[in-house]
Amino acid sequence: MQLYYSTEDLVLRAKQKDQLAMKLLYEKAAKPMYNLSYRITNNVEDSKDVVQEAFVTSFNQLQKLSEPKRYFGWLKRIVVNDSIKVSKSRVYYKALENLPIIDDVPESSYSQFSAEILKKAIQSLPNGCREILTLFLFEDYKHREIAELLGIKISTSKSQYQYALKLLRSNLEKYNV
Repeated sequence: MQLYYSTEDLVLRAKQKDQLAMKLLYEKAAKPMYNLSYRITNNVEDSKDVVQEAFVTSFNQLQKLSEPKRYFGWLKRIVVNDSIKVSKSRVYYKALENLPIIDDVPESSYSQFSAEILKKAIQSLPNGCREILTLFLFEDYKHREIAELLGIKISTSKSQYQYALKLLRSNLEKYNV
């Protein structure tokens, strides 16, 4: 029988260096944090490293967290920032005028595609487009926040997002039945 501990309880115990509490926090959040990191880095090993380091950072700086119930949001922010740092050396953002033109693809319902097909189509996007699409669409970041995180202009974030959507629609056309 597994006991239930609230996030607040676990964080308070972890602040006291309780190893079991740290382990339970890790078990609750490791997989979603890995998935988040992977959507940004598109690299298994980088994502594993990011998650590991994010937990170490969070546990080392736990005393700075004034509201224990916000632990997972705080951890998510660490993972996003660290994932961006890791992938930033491999990513550059092209000016859209230098990118090939893709004819407008009619809006299609993404629900007709399996999760696996959508995942592959998103992973095949260029790094910069994929990062921005992930942060905006899946993680609910605003373009202003994305621009600050990535060190780009807001207009670049918006245009890369639109370009990512066009590429995604185009890539999914081959699966259309």
